[in-house]
Amino acid sequence: MDFFHHHKTLFGSAFGLFAVLTIVVAILPALHNQTRNAPLPDALPLTSEEMAGKLSFIANGCVACHTQQVRNIDMDKAWGNRPSIAADYAGITRTDLWRNTATLVGTERTGPDLTNVGKRQPSIAWNLLHLYQPRAVVPNSIMPAYPWLFVVKDSVEEGEVEVVIPDVYRKDVKGRIVATEEALHLVAYLQSLVQTPLPDGKAPMEFLYERESKFTTAAAGTASDVPDGSMLYTLNCSACHQPNGEGLPGAFPSLVNSPVVLGDDLELFVSIIMLGYDARPEFAVMNAVGIDNGLTAEEVTAIINHERTSWGNDASEVPLEEVRKIVDFIKLTAQ
Repeated sequence: MDFFHHHKTLFGSAFGLFAVLTIVVAILPALHNQTRNAPLPDALPLTSEEMAGKLSFIANGCVACHTQQVRNIDMDKAWGNRPSIAADYAGITRTDLWRNTATLVGTERTGPDLTNVGKRQPSIAWNLLHLYQPRAVVPNSIMPAYPWLFVVKDSVEEGEVEVVIPDVYRKDVKGRIVATEEALHLVAYLQSLVQTPLPDGKAPMEFLYERESKFTTAAAGTASDVPDGSMLYTLNCSACHQPNGEGLPGAFPSLVNSPVVLGDDLELFVSIIMLGYDARPEFAVMNAVGIDNGLTAEEVTAIINHERTSWGNDASEVPLEEVRKIVDFIKLTAQ
């Protein structure tokens, strides 16, 4: 029992045990993982702007509420095309000598997972508005606003990006709201968060504990090849145009009684979905949703028909074959 009466021996033994456990439990497995795992072949390193945005993501506390890990359970399907694997994080290095905030896997989802947010929401305009005032695009959002990432100016200079804010959220702001360099870097980082495709022939892990889907691919009792337009609208369009189709005045146009939605110019309608549209200064720029999200002709048709027959719109549905011709032409010329 003399061992417990000699503080040098006692603390030296404790430190030695701690050092051995650290080497065996933490260091050696980490070294093994470094040699065993490598980035996926098509993985892209962060640019200098995206890295600056990552540092802003950390500094502004985004890591506290958002994860970047798609688990292999069915409830995580909304956040990515496949479950995350070690290779997704293998190319990430230390932030610097003093900070090891390399992988931002996170610990809780107060907000949605951001693993694939660059594909789910690639619109610069939406992301900037979301940072300035989250409730402008998600009414029930509990995310704090980040107005210090923006400045108010009398005019917008060349190269600057103005954020179109609905009047109800401008309050006493007089002038033009312009995104700072930090805001643009942060959005660049968010848009870089896209899952890298697995190599050809490599099957992803399956999602476990599959739940019954609330959406159907076609109406019961029909032979339609067109998927559910309501689901596709929710996934691809509702963040900007809102679930009720009314959009946001001064930011995103309404689809209710819209001349584009109800009109006969199908080529224009399909082109806007596939290639986006610049309606400045009245509205924010719409990104190329169809191209960015890889929408098929069937999916575009479903979205169009949902918009033409919802929220009081009573236009006739458009045929799949007509949409397919336009989509195929757009994809051919976009290559």
